[in-house]
Amino acid sequence: MTSDPPDPLIQLAERVATIAADVGIATAVIGATALAAHNYVRGTADIDLATAVDPFLDLSRLRERLTAEGFHTELTLPDADDSLGGVLRVRARDEDDDPVEIVNFLNPLRPNHNPGPEAVRMAEPIGVTSPLRCATLHHLIALKLYAGGRRDQADVVELLRCNPGADRSQIREVCARYGSASVLDELLQEV
Repeated sequence: MTSDPPDPLIQLAERVATIAADVGIATAVIGATALAAHNYVRGTADIDLATAVDPFLDLSRLRERLTAEGFHTELTLPDADDSLGGVLRVRARDEDDDPVEIVNFLNPLRPNHNPGPEAVRMAEPIGVTSPLRCATLHHLIALKLYAGGRRDQADVVELLRCNPGADRSQIREVCARYGSASVLDELLQEV
């Protein structure tokens, strides 16, 4: 019996998560990879990891460490108008490789109350041997509603359809903490 070769993008995400943990930065899988972990598969060309750290100190320090390890990195730092706290793109070798994107949910220039820090803190292990942790279903839905785009809302509807046994009161409770319970209630009517 033969097994499939390891996915290079998953391997990259695991390595990035390990290095982040080594420098004291917790991460959680979000985005399309997390959707797939919660029974809704749609295409993606990257893997998104959430974190909630000081972008100017911690995210910059992580970039330096990843660059020293031989990865191609690109850091976009936030300004006072950004709802996010920056994005660190990591590629294995060059600009043409599919990236792992570290999406930071802490912007000290524009403090806001968002589900990112809680999603990272409450993330669950993906497997026994993988260093990756995944946002829970209710936190993933809260993150999607925080993002607020049409694609994000469509993802929430599909997530709810693909997880009919999910505890909707728990999902609503998490969403209510971040001001998106009314949007969730509207989307529940489409399920």
